[in-house]
Amino acid sequence: MAVDLLLGLQWGDEGKGKIVDVLTKNYDIIARFQGGPNAGHTLEFDGIKHVLHTIPSGIFHENAINLVGNGVVIDPVIFRKELDNLSKFKLNIKEKLLISRKAHLILPTHRLLDAASEASKGKAKIGSTLKGIGPTYMDKTGRNGIRVGDLELEDWKDRYTALRDKHIDMIDFYDAKIEYNLDELETEFFKAVEVLKSLTFIDSEEYLYQAQQSGKSILAEGAQGSLLDIDFGTYPYVTSSNTTAAGACTGLGVAPGQIAEVFGIFKAYTTRVGSGPFPTELFDEVGATMGRVGNEFGATTGRPRRCGWLDLVALKYAVRVNGVTQLMMMKGDVLSGFDTLKICTQYKYKGEVIDHLPYNIEPENVEPVYTEMKGWAEDLTKMQEDEQLPKELNDYIDFLEKELRVPIKIVSVGPDRTQTIHR
Repeated sequence: MAVDLLLGLQWGDEGKGKIVDVLTKNYDIIARFQGGPNAGHTLEFDGIKHVLHTIPSGIFHENAINLVGNGVVIDPVIFRKELDNLSKFKLNIKEKLLISRKAHLILPTHRLLDAASEASKGKAKIGSTLKGIGPTYMDKTGRNGIRVGDLELEDWKDRYTALRDKHIDMIDFYDAKIEYNLDELETEFFKAVEVLKSLTFIDSEEYLYQAQQSGKSILAEGAQGSLLDIDFGTYPYVTSSNTTAAGACTGLGVAPGQIAEVFGIFKAYTTRVGSGPFPTELFDEVGATMGRVGNEFGATTGRPRRCGWLDLVALKYAVRVNGVTQLMMMKGDVLSGFDTLKICTQYKYKGEVIDHLPYNIEPENVEPVYTEMKGWAEDLTKMQEDEQLPKELNDYIDFLEKELRVPIKIVSVGPDRTQTIHR
């Protein structure tokens, strides 16, 4: 059976966690394929908010198997905290949660390296979450990393010590003033590793192949967003993994020909956390209102998100790169109350009007060209049917579908899983 993908199409924080939660009842297996605990997938149901960082968003569903794929980097300390938060739900974690042996581990010194590197950049910093993700992927591509499967080997602590010592030398090289107590960090790390070792490790590519052969339905869950992809994002203000559809193949061992539906998630407007160019960013009361009404704070970092109008140029780019087959629009309710809505449909790029995302979208090179549409005042949060949506919102959706050439199948009108309209 083919694998479906669920991806964010902007700079992350699109609402992937909620949609995975909504869709999980249709799938036997939910598999994370890239990223690390820089992800913050927020689920809200029964009036309670849950934030997951590494564990797939299907963990609360009774029948779903949740798999952490080889493309993910795992911090055992954060992972242990996630497990502790789940303990009150009496979930059968050992059966419901599977870990790929080929997933890489984030060491305490990876986090220290991240902090030292960012501190050394001064004003040129990229806005790292300081979770050690970048340095871990660097060790992965540099063929120095420690993987989950190494924990089953007798010499894994020797491997750990060798890499740790290398990191300490590198931290000294940065000459950045960061304070740390490595003994404390390591004590916490080794305790967390023991918890991790109590879980079920698998050869995930073989597991998924056999699952496909036996007709199991699989949903691959991405983290971050397409515009943060290491190759196709707004480099260097990107994450360290492939967040696009191709990343699901390398991050799970699924062949490209086995990909079926590609669900693309986007907000009805645009947000970004951290540094980097953002052509439609608003610095006025409209942007402040979006942030306040949308509760736009990072689920992992707590940092306020920058807000702006929907960037259709960037969204078209993400749809094409990923081969999106269905779209899901989140936070439509946040736009209620604006008299006029703006959609960026083109860029002025170095004096020329263009329709595509160029190599560089820094503000000195790019000015957004807007199309204006009439807004709506209705409160959407209690609406349950497509027919209840105001005409202006349907006009907004119709305009986007025409431009993107992909149907918008879901419109989210609130954070709870029940506040979801299927079209």
